[in-house]
Amino acid sequence: MLDIDVKLLIVDDMGEMIYGGGQPKKMEVDMRELKTLTPEAVPSALEKAKQYRLLGEPYETESICMDILAVDPHHPEALSTLALALTDKFAYVGLQPSFDQAMDVVSRLEAAYDKSYYTGLVYERRAKFHFRQGEPEAVATAYAWFAKAMNAYDQAISGGAADNQDAVLRWNSCARFIESHQALKSFDAGQG
Repeated sequence: MLDIDVKLLIVDDMGEMIYGGGQPKKMEVDMRELKTLTPEAVPSALEKAKQYRLLGEPYETESICMDILAVDPHHPEALSTLALALTDKFAYVGLQPSFDQAMDVVSRLEAAYDKSYYTGLVYERRAKFHFRQGEPEAVATAYAWFAKAMNAYDQAISGGAADNQDAVLRWNSCARFIESHQALKSFDAGQG
């Protein structure tokens, strides 16, 4: 239980105080017990999670996905959106614990294609994180994670439907990223 003092303060549009509310009032707020979504709210909550992700708000996205998963623990779109949000956090908090959390979420996906595809995405985002560090050993580390991502995409491609070529697009994106960055390209040439 969290005790907070609340004092009502009303100001007009010019910032002048209209009412100060007297003495602070004690108020108790229970911060431990989360509210539960209704199953009917899951579709709109998922849309909100996707919108927050597009707005670059990984913490909000993560929270909404966790609320959805509290109602439906195997919801594939909530799991995949959560995995992506966790990798979006790399830019804010570094790799840990977000990388391990994202891999745990991906392992909960039921479809083999989804597991391979989202594993590739997590690895690819880790590769780019390492590459952006700019340290000498970062190129070798980034290249190794790109290779792991491309292997995961290969697995997804071999098990995917003909009309879903997302793994092909991601594999090509990795290849082009390597090709367009001299340090990675040089490392790639040295591996062959």
